[in-house]
Amino acid sequence: MRIGIDLGGTKIEGIALANNGDELSRHRIKTPHDDYPGTLQAIHDVVTYLEQQTNQTGSVGMGIPGAISPATGLVKNANSTWLIGEPLETDLARKLERPVRISNDANCFAVSEATDGAAKDAEIVFGVIIGTGTGGGICISKHVVTGANAIGGEWGHNPLPWPRDDERPGLPCYCGKHGCIETFLSGTGITKHFNAAGGEAERAEDIMAQLEAGDPLAQKVMTDYEDRMARALASVINILDPDVIVLGGGLSNVDRLYQNVPRIWTNYVFSDHVATRLVAPQHGDSSGVRGAAWLWPAD
Repeated sequence: MRIGIDLGGTKIEGIALANNGDELSRHRIKTPHDDYPGTLQAIHDVVTYLEQQTNQTGSVGMGIPGAISPATGLVKNANSTWLIGEPLETDLARKLERPVRISNDANCFAVSEATDGAAKDAEIVFGVIIGTGTGGGICISKHVVTGANAIGGEWGHNPLPWPRDDERPGLPCYCGKHGCIETFLSGTGITKHFNAAGGEAERAEDIMAQLEAGDPLAQKVMTDYEDRMARALASVINILDPDVIVLGGGLSNVDRLYQNVPRIWTNYVFSDHVATRLVAPQHGDSSGVRGAAWLWPAD
């Protein structure tokens, strides 16, 4: 049995898979915010729950909103900032009394969708996570491109391409820069922009509800959001030229993105025709947890 854990900024989700990929059990709890020891305990509790439900012991793979530094073995580049600088892999292996494998959550998502999901027939796949943060993962021939610095696909911390005057210098990002793609496209980012324009929302879902109700401000903010996503993804297409881009995370549930963004990105991609497809995840917005389980390959 393989256990996959998706450690997000707001939730921790676990899944237990049989050797043939069938789902045996699933469990989701809230992430203890700003609490590293509490996060370790919560992961332990999810694994324990899954093993009790299945009466089996499993390998453990986990996707995180960051990466394990090849230089130090510590977490880096995590928008869940309380993980940064911590020996997560070592601490979790000790707590679970077994080895664990950890990868970037967007890498796990990309592996899942490229292996048996919405991009299973594609050669080059770019997987996008648009939730609390904004991450990306690259799969070529179903293999993750991690990179020499373990930052392959990290488009969210490039500046927003072709910025308008009113988008400069942009909001501050936890990484120390201003105007990162993440500050515009994440759920946190769109909420901040909506509220700065005079709206009232605690999270992106509130904006989507107002959009459905016909609110003009929500419509304007969403139109701006789609243009920003089109610009950001056009820069990826210009470099990587993927066959398929798969959206994941909470905002991947916004249906209009799949029609509007490709229509807009033709204005920015350096080509007379754009064959790249933008698709929703086959395994839903929790696809990454399946990829985490498959960090341990078949025996």
